[in-house]
Amino acid sequence: MFTIASLWIPFTIIAALGQVARNAMQRSLTKPLGTWGATNIRFLFGFPFSLLFLGLVLLATGDHLSAPPAVFWPWLLLGALSQIVATGLMLLAMNDRSFVVTTAYLKTEAIQTAIFGFVFLGDHLTWLKVLAIMIATVGVVITALRPGGDKSFAELKPTITGLVAAAAFALSAIGFRGAIINVPDVSFVTAASITLVLGLFVQTLILTIYLLWRTPDVLRGILRLWRPSMLAGFIGAFASQFWFLAFALTAAANVRTLALIEVLFAQAVAYYSFKQPIAPRELAGIALIVVGVAVLVGA
Repeated sequence: MFTIASLWIPFTIIAALGQVARNAMQRSLTKPLGTWGATNIRFLFGFPFSLLFLGLVLLATGDHLSAPPAVFWPWLLLGALSQIVATGLMLLAMNDRSFVVTTAYLKTEAIQTAIFGFVFLGDHLTWLKVLAIMIATVGVVITALRPGGDKSFAELKPTITGLVAAAAFALSAIGFRGAIINVPDVSFVTAASITLVLGLFVQTLILTIYLLWRTPDVLRGILRLWRPSMLAGFIGAFASQFWFLAFALTAAANVRTLALIEVLFAQAVAYYSFKQPIAPRELAGIALIVVGVAVLVGA
């Protein structure tokens, strides 16, 4: 039986499943649309679904909306802008390395989120939870390393890109949690939902204006591929809804550490969809991730 406070656990698991599916869809759209075109799909096509989710939440809770306070907006902009950068860098890295390895680099985000959360939000983590984050992060690193691989810049570039994307995702998580906890006088579900709507609106506006200015043909390409884009947008909005619900209930570091189970889901996607084999080293890393997540949830 879950209490309200512990609902962040199933929320995070659902979000992680949705995110792996969305990432795989975006990856398949990167070639025809380019990096920023594929990035805009999650925002442009996700925004209408976020409005639908908010409407359903308001009907269910009876909450009334009011203008968020001034302190809400800097956090929202930090989350929205960091996520744009992070998503673009993620897709760039996925073009250069395997789907699983890129996902593994991105999951170094957990330790960075813990640091940023402590510095910017004063999020408290017990020593046991810090240990869990470290164990799971070591598992991610083991999964990502490629002993004996090419050491040229061409090999280092996607590594650095993935790590910087992880830092941007960490800042995004902190920004969105900071925005959610500053929405007053409504339930945590409504606070999460209105933050998602406004975040996607800002992201859609910024990236669409950029594409109109630099590559209008990409927007026409997005419209031509509206069927797969619509599905990717729905899955993205669905995953984001549950990420935001989890952020409303616990420290961002807890959410992003439990989200390391995404690596397990990514392994399955890579194996069955992209036919990428799973090495024994990756299995060892996965075992550490599972141990770290188990310690976190049990702490």
